[in-house]
Amino acid sequence: MSTIVTRRHAQPGFTLLELLVVIVIIGLLAAYVGPKYFSQLGKSEVTIAKAQIEAFGKSLDTYRLDVGRYPTTEEGLNALLNAPPTAVGKWNGPYLKKGLPLDPWGHPYQYRAPGSKGDYEVLSTGKDGQPGGSGEDADISSQ
Repeated sequence: MSTIVTRRHAQPGFTLLELLVVIVIIGLLAAYVGPKYFSQLGKSEVTIAKAQIEAFGKSLDTYRLDVGRYPTTEEGLNALLNAPPTAVGKWNGPYLKKGLPLDPWGHPYQYRAPGSKGDYEVLSTGKDGQPGGSGEDADISSQ
């Protein structure tokens, strides 16, 4: 009688230990990179708000050239999209290509005329949506 010996071949793949080591390395990298990434995200939101406020400023200046004055506080930024009754005949808008955007944190921009330091002021109240604050919660203004 002959005995048939079968050899088991190792199947390709990773051991549990190798998978755990890779997961730990990925976790360490995420713990190191994550906070740096999210702090950059906050800075980019502030940059976006400043750029949008600057775009409002250009649109408001064009409005002023056409109408002869900046919109009143009551007319607000909506005057850049729809002609207010006091500007009929002079209004040559809309002065924004799209609707009024919200700030990067989802809050509406505030508009005042006259502003605290000039003819007008466009304001974002920052991440917290409240006046004042510091860091990402700080107000961002055209003034």
